Amino acid sequence: MSNNNFPNPNEPFPVDESIQVIEGTTIYKNNKWWFAVLLANSFGHNKVMIYQWQWFEIKRKEGDKWVGTGQFKWKRKQKIGFNFSKDWDKSKPVVDEYMKKGGL
Repeated sequence: MSNNNFPNPNEPFPVDESIQVIEGTTIYKNNKWWFAVLLANSFGHNKVMIYQWQWFEIKRKEGDKWVGTGQFKWKRKQKIGFNFSKDWDKSKPVVDEYMKKGGL
C-alpha cells in the first residue's frame, strides 16, 4: 500500500498473501485502474489469473460520515482464475465472439 495519491509503477501485484505470484504481466495501469494477468500458485495449484484493481482512498467513519484518510490502496474489483487449459480453450472462442459482436 502506498500513502500518496498516485500508484507506484514498480510495486508488487496486490494479491492476497495466500497467493504466490510466479510471473505477471501488467496489461494496463494508470492512476485509477490496474489490469494484469498472473501465473500464480494458490493453495498448491498453479493458475492463470486475471485481475482488475481500482486505486481508491481509504476512508474511516467519523460519527455518521465516512471521510478520506489521505491514504490510498488498490482494491480488487474483478478476478478470474483458469485452473486448466481446457477451461481457457472453452472460454477464449466465446470471448472472441462477443468481442466481435460488441464491435470491440
